[in-house]
Amino acid sequence: MKFGGTSVADQEAIRRLIAIVRSESARTGPPVVVVSAMSKVTDQLLRMATEAAAGERQHIASGMDEVLNRHLAALETLVPSDRRDVVAKQLAEQIDELRAMLTALSILREGSPRSLDGVAAAGELLSSRLVAAAIAAAGIDAVWVDARRAIVTDDHYTAAVPLTSETRAALAREVAPHLAAGKVPVLGGYVGATCDGVATTLGRGGSDYSAAIIGEGLAASEIQIWTDVDGMLTADPRVVDAPQVVSHLSFGEASELAYFGAKVLHPSTILPAVAADIPVRILNSRKPEAPGTLITARPPANDRPISALACKRNVTVVEVTSTRMLMAYGFLRRLFEVFERHRTAVDVVTTSEVSVSVTIDDNRRLPDIVAALREFADVNVEPDMALLCAVGENLRADPAFAIRMLAGLEGVPLRMVSQAASRRNVTVVIRDADVARAMARLHDAWFAATTPSVGVAR
Repeated sequence: MKFGGTSVADQEAIRRLIAIVRSESARTGPPVVVVSAMSKVTDQLLRMATEAAAGERQHIASGMDEVLNRHLAALETLVPSDRRDVVAKQLAEQIDELRAMLTALSILREGSPRSLDGVAAAGELLSSRLVAAAIAAAGIDAVWVDARRAIVTDDHYTAAVPLTSETRAALAREVAPHLAAGKVPVLGGYVGATCDGVATTLGRGGSDYSAAIIGEGLAASEIQIWTDVDGMLTADPRVVDAPQVVSHLSFGEASELAYFGAKVLHPSTILPAVAADIPVRILNSRKPEAPGTLITARPPANDRPISALACKRNVTVVEVTSTRMLMAYGFLRRLFEVFERHRTAVDVVTTSEVSVSVTIDDNRRLPDIVAALREFADVNVEPDMALLCAVGENLRADPAFAIRMLAGLEGVPLRMVSQAASRRNVTVVIRDADVARAMARLHDAWFAATTPSVGVAR
């Protein structure tokens, strides 16, 4: 059971979490609970780390006090006084360690990825200690487990990759005995450590990924992602009015939707679940009675042409043109090696007679990428673009869908069009300014005339 930042945001949210855990424990036995940092805490910590690395230390003391006091305020209402002092001391020690790291950054003027991970990990370590104590105080036998001892990763700091066999062994050592004893283990998500014990993080949104890794490593019967929405929706609610909950999705559909912008699920989450064929359920911690979305290998058949729409905003198109090199052996290898060298993922690729166009959503290394590409080709960059993606297993049996989708976008300038080899999605690249009208038009065409999806019995 993974609970996101809004599901542990304050004492009221944590009380809802406790009620959900109590209900699940009675229904299926003790679950493993994975929690994010309190909402906005990780952003605050990373902002302070950036300031410290620039030599600005004036906000360290006040920032640390603010983070600590937020956790202590929740602790005071959730844990009785006779148990509170021990946990308060643990939280204060974590803050002291964090304060020392930030002070060191400000003195050294250094903000390496390794240092940032050490700072960022603190949010989950604090929240998981608090939640474990709160669950235990509510009469549920819960125990805190240090995620740095349970998930073993490589040393690609800020985007670490879990080491499968080492993590399975760590989970068997650190978590499984507690489950066998009838206890509820509580861990921070997003956090792991190298084989040498140095703290790492799995990338933003990585708490979902943590839950899936733990679920796979412990052969869980189900992975639950508790968030603040009712499940996966037919479209982004910030773009389209009144989207519907999708009751069932396949693993493939959920992966595509997460990758192409659906914010409910981290793109990597589904991978360990797919490998172990573990169902994933997305649920609303504010409405635990709602059925949510169930993601399985083989969902029930339906007659909708697509399952949902997704969009990814603030995308950049990079067009690489070379009349001399395009058809030469090794050209594409050389092109994509540039993106690999600068650790920047490519989303969509199209080719023409003399050019290759790709989209990226991470511009941090774009100047270096462009400079490297210009060593052997002409480069044009188009910012402020977006991906709009239609996803559904039924696309495999509908060869005319792409034609109907493009017809529905008449009048919207299209920069790129792509259909995946899996034939599970059709993606167009358009101007970011056109996303709202384009998505609303497609959503009206395929979902407005249908009744909302029927809920799944749990």
